[in-house]
Amino acid sequence: MEHIAIFGLSLQAWITITTVIGIFVVMAKTRIPAVVAFLGAMTVLLVTGIVTESEGMAGFGSEPVVVHAAFFVVMAGLMQTGVLYWLTKHLLGNPTNFKQAIIKLTIPIASLAALLNSVNVVALFIDVVKIWAKKLGTEPSRLLVPLSYAATLGGTCTLIGNSSNLVISGLYADQTGTALGLFTPFIPGLFITVIGCALILLFRNMIPRRQSPETSFEMTSDYTVELLVPTENEAVGMTVNEAGLRNVRGGSLIEIVRFDKEIIAPVPKDEFILGGDRLIYSGQINEILELKRSHGLVATDHHVYSISEIDNNRKMRTAYIGFGSDLIGSHMSDNEFERRTDLVLVAVARQGKRVNIQPREVELEAGDTLLLECPPKDDRKIDELTKGSLTFFDSHFVPLLGKKTIYSSLILVTMFILSSLHIMPLMATTMLAAGAMIALRCCRAQNVTKYIEWDLLLILGATVVFSTAITKTGIANVVASQVLQICGHNPLVIMIVLCVLASLVSEFVSDVGASGVFFPIAYQAAIDMDCNPMPFVVSLMLAVTTSFSSPIGSSTHMLIYGPGGFKFTDFMKIGLLMHIILLAANLLIVNIVYPLY
Repeated sequence: MEHIAIFGLSLQAWITITTVIGIFVVMAKTRIPAVVAFLGAMTVLLVTGIVTESEGMAGFGSEPVVVHAAFFVVMAGLMQTGVLYWLTKHLLGNPTNFKQAIIKLTIPIASLAALLNSVNVVALFIDVVKIWAKKLGTEPSRLLVPLSYAATLGGTCTLIGNSSNLVISGLYADQTGTALGLFTPFIPGLFITVIGCALILLFRNMIPRRQSPETSFEMTSDYTVELLVPTENEAVGMTVNEAGLRNVRGGSLIEIVRFDKEIIAPVPKDEFILGGDRLIYSGQINEILELKRSHGLVATDHHVYSISEIDNNRKMRTAYIGFGSDLIGSHMSDNEFERRTDLVLVAVARQGKRVNIQPREVELEAGDTLLLECPPKDDRKIDELTKGSLTFFDSHFVPLLGKKTIYSSLILVTMFILSSLHIMPLMATTMLAAGAMIALRCCRAQNVTKYIEWDLLLILGATVVFSTAITKTGIANVVASQVLQICGHNPLVIMIVLCVLASLVSEFVSDVGASGVFFPIAYQAAIDMDCNPMPFVVSLMLAVTTSFSSPIGSSTHMLIYGPGGFKFTDFMKIGLLMHIILLAANLLIVNIVYPLY
C-alpha cells in the first residue's frame, strides 16, 4: 500500500487526508459528538496501519494531554479552597453603565485567562456577567460576547491559556526536541489582546441583543398548572397510566403533591392516584385545562408550586445543552435522562423564547435552555450525573476561605515562576503543582476526576496522532512543496496563506483540530525555506485561536451560546471584522518579535 502513489502521495496519505476531511464534515454537518468523531478517525488510522499502536498511545501521553490533565487538578484545588470564589467576588467590581462594564470586564478577564485557561474563566464568570446585565437593565448577550472574546484573547498570551497553544507547543517539542517557554507567545498575544479589547469597546453597539432564556421562565404559572383530584373522582385508586393522566394532550405530569406535602417526582407510570392529590403539569396550559372537563379534575384553590422552591429541598435550576451533548436530536420522552438523573423537565427555551409545545416532545438542539426541577441532592452531585448532557451555571457552592486558600494560591504562583524562568519544563511544573494540591489537601483526591474534562483530553490526544500521521505519510512535505510552488519562496506570503487557511478552518472545526492539521505543514514550509520556524509556529498559534465568527471556533463561544440565547450567525456581526483585523495584527507583530532569518 505504501508503494502506490497518486499525485505524488501514497495511498496511506490519501487515507489520512480523507479521514481528516471526514472529521471536518462530521463535526460541521452532523450531531455526532466531537470526541466520537476524533476517536473514530483515529481508529481508521490504527486499523490501516498508518500509525502504530505505540504512536497512538504516545499521543495520549503527549505534553498537551498531560499538562491539561494536571492543570484540571490545579483548577480543582483553586475552586475547592476558594481562590476562584475570592477572585470572582473582588476582582470585577460593580459597573454603573454598559461602557464601564465592558472595560471592567475585558481587562481582568483577559488577564485571568492567560493564567487559568480561557474556558475555565468563562465558565466561572457567566453568572457574574448575567447579574451585571440585570443590574444595568441590558441583555446578558451584550456582556457574554465580551466575556468570551476577552478570555480567548487573554488565553493567547501563555501556553496554558488555550488548548491549541499547548497542542502546537507539544508538536514543536516533538519536532525539535526543544520545549517552548510558558510565555513564548506573550508579546504577540498581549499585542492582539490590547487591540482586541479596544475593538470590543469600539464595536460594543454591534453586539447582538438577545433575550436571556431565563426570562422565559420567570412566571411559573405561565408554564405549569395544578389540578386537584376530588375524593370521589373515578381515577382514585387507579395508576396515573391507567387513568390517562400521565402523558396528556399538550403536556405531561411532572409531579404529584400529596395532601401531606409528600412530593412524587418524576412520576412513575404505576403511581396510584389518591383523593386530594395535586397533579402538576407542564406544557400548553390551555390544552391541559381540558382535563377538568374530560377527567373531572378541579382547579386548586391556590398555586403551591414556586419558581424557587416547592419545599426546603426541591428547587428549579436552568441548564444549557452544549455542542456535543448526548441529548441533541432526542426527545425527553424517548430517552432515559429523567429516570437516570431523577430530574424533571418543566420547560424549554430556544434563542431566548419559550418553545410552545409539550416540553418532553421538543427535539432538543445545541443552545437550548432547560428548566428542570431538581431532587434533594447536592448541586455538585447533580452536575456530575448530568455531565456530558447538560451544563449548569447556577451553582451556589461557596467555599470556606482559610489557610488552604493561601496554599493553593502559592502553588499556582510557584508553578508559573518555575516554568517562566525555565527552572523546570511546563509538564513537570504542572504535574508538581497538581501533586502539591493533593498532598496539601487543597482538593480531595477522590473528587478530582469529576473536574477533569475527559472528552477534551481524548480530543487532544487524537489531534497529536493526526499530526503524526500527516508528517509520517509525507502530506506535510508535499503540501508545503505545493504551497512554495504556488506562492513562490516568499516566507511572508506563505505564512499569510497558511494562517488565513488555518483560521478559516478553525471557525468550523475548532482551534484544536486546525492546529493539529496545519502545524506540520507550516513547520515543514519553514524548514524548506531555511527560515526560523518560530514566526510560523507563533503566528499559527494565534491564528487558530482568534476565531470569533462562529460559536464552534472556540470552546468559550460554545459556553456562552446557550446562556446568551444566541443565533448561530450572531457571532459574525462583530466577530468577522475582529477576525480580519486581529489576523493582520498577528502577522505584523509576530514578524517584528520573531525575525524570519
